[in-house]
Amino acid sequence: MKYFSVLAATPRSLFGRMLWAVAACGIATLLAWPWRGLLDPANTAMLYVLAVALVAARAGKGAAIAAALLGSALLDFFFIYPHFTFTIGDAQHIVTVAVMLAVALIIGNLTLGLQREKEAALERERQSRALYQLASQLAGALTLEQVDELTRRFLRETQACHGLLLMRHGEDALPVAQEQQPLSGKPYYAAQSALHQGAMQATLDEPGQWLFLPLHGSTYIRGVLALSASGTELLSNERRPLFEAIAALLAASVERLHFVEVAQRAQLQMTDERLRSSILSALSHDIRTPLTVLYGMADTLAQSALPDALHEMADAMRQQTLRLNSMVSNLLDMAKLRAGDIKLNMEWQPVEEVIGASIKLLGPALARHPVNVILPPDMPLLRFDAVLMERVLCNLLENAAKYALPGSPIRIAAKVDKKLACISVCNDGSQFPPDRLEDLFELFERGDAESNVPGVGLGLAICRSIVTAHGGCIHADNDNGACVTFTLPLGEPPVIELEFEHE
Repeated sequence: MKYFSVLAATPRSLFGRMLWAVAACGIATLLAWPWRGLLDPANTAMLYVLAVALVAARAGKGAAIAAALLGSALLDFFFIYPHFTFTIGDAQHIVTVAVMLAVALIIGNLTLGLQREKEAALERERQSRALYQLASQLAGALTLEQVDELTRRFLRETQACHGLLLMRHGEDALPVAQEQQPLSGKPYYAAQSALHQGAMQATLDEPGQWLFLPLHGSTYIRGVLALSASGTELLSNERRPLFEAIAALLAASVERLHFVEVAQRAQLQMTDERLRSSILSALSHDIRTPLTVLYGMADTLAQSALPDALHEMADAMRQQTLRLNSMVSNLLDMAKLRAGDIKLNMEWQPVEEVIGASIKLLGPALARHPVNVILPPDMPLLRFDAVLMERVLCNLLENAAKYALPGSPIRIAAKVDKKLACISVCNDGSQFPPDRLEDLFELFERGDAESNVPGVGLGLAICRSIVTAHGGCIHADNDNGACVTFTLPLGEPPVIELEFEHE
């Protein structure tokens, strides 16, 4: 078996290939020699054509041409009269030798083409098997470091090149592995070009060549696969489809890890929100009962006949208890809003009524600030829950009064913008932090954590939850003082039919 495997192996050196040509023609000559008196030279030529086909299949095109020429010469020398000379006595035999040479060359080329197709098919099969193995391994990767290690090992073992996974960090592409040094020089600029242009890039740099393939995600380019090798085969067109397939597998794996991370983060956030809402709800219920008792006792003391100093103390206790009860109510409402337990009582009504009710409710808190209300004369009816919308306006007005300069006005304005009604509450006090405008609407977030103004950071969070439940949005800005603006959808109010009484 070892002997036949050696014979079946394709010779690599020029000498080995020529030896194949000589051996095949020699064997054909030995086989045909005992039958030289019985076989016509045309039939003998078929043995040499067979030898040329075998040489083409095993030793390549050059050896096949050599075998065709040598076979033609041997046919003329040994089997065409006069024997043992290259002189051809019959003109028919000249045609035989010429046809034999032409057929041998054609058969050799065809055999060589089939051999190449076979080798290409085997190479494609090998690449497909290797890609399947890589895809199976990448499917089990849990981190980018594992993806990087699996890719580098695959490229090193199957493609004889080095790989480097570069992930996007802002406008730059950096290696995943911390022990890897960032690229510099020509490779760095080629990687940057592949990242920003989204196209394959190649460059030559000592001691070899580099190839950079972008990793296309569903939304943007997530990174670059860098390949390096010392030879020149890396840039050949034959290998590029394979490298592009590897880059596609890597991009899919990187994006899968990204979405898994996003899903886990969202799941953790949901769990955290549920736990926080449960704790807030439980605490609010448990604290409300003793607060009610404390408020009743403080109110009783404040109405009793006490010395002035004790009367002021009892009144202060009542006010602080009322304030603490308001905070607990906010916590309970926030927990209900987050859990979705509050049902909206949606009705079509004028927004000026809920604005007026909110200003009247906060009369003492707004005593030092004039309130300017600017409404368009054709302000349409809006569909909202009056109680909850009053809560939104009260929270915004209370915040505006807390942070406004003494004696400065507070402005309430409403307008219609396309399919939305925009309502804003502004003051001329301290502005919002420009870099934290979105964070202000999170739970327990305050514009100035060190401020002496009382509050725990619930008002704006409650406002956002109520406005979002109505299908609107809310945001803060410093364009015209410190302003908070929320929107409500306009919709189509029902048509009111007037009934006339006829006397």
